[in-house]
Amino acid sequence: QVQLVESGGGLVQPGGSLRLSCAASGFTFSSSAMSWVRQAPGKGLDWVSNISGGGSTYYGDSVKGRFTISRNNAKNTVYLQRNRLKPEDTAVYYCAKVDYVYSAFGYYKSYPYWGQGTQGTVSS
Repeated sequence: QVQLVESGGGLVQPGGSLRLSCAASGFTFSSSAMSWVRQAPGKGLDWVSNISGGGSTYYGDSVKGRFTISRNNAKNTVYLQRNRLKPEDTAVYYCAKVDYVYSAFGYYKSYPYWGQGTQGTVSS
């Protein structure tokens, strides 16, 4: 019974900050990589950030230098600190579990579980 629940979304003005949280349950959280993905109105999915089970972090170009992903394994929670927000950051933000699928040619990432999302709006 894997469950991911995002929270912390809301309305902020350009230049403001807001932290999103994702509470996980139903799997071994500490060994799992996690991602944040977002979808702006009328647009496709945009990968935001990833954090490995060991704490290594990666960011999409659009948020690099402004957003910070982190995790607290004791609380089974992953966070996305969003600073210097822009109207373009307005989107539904999703938390997703990351699995690695291996083949004879290498491996790729799979996102088998997603939360319901939380709305993050940046507007003056």
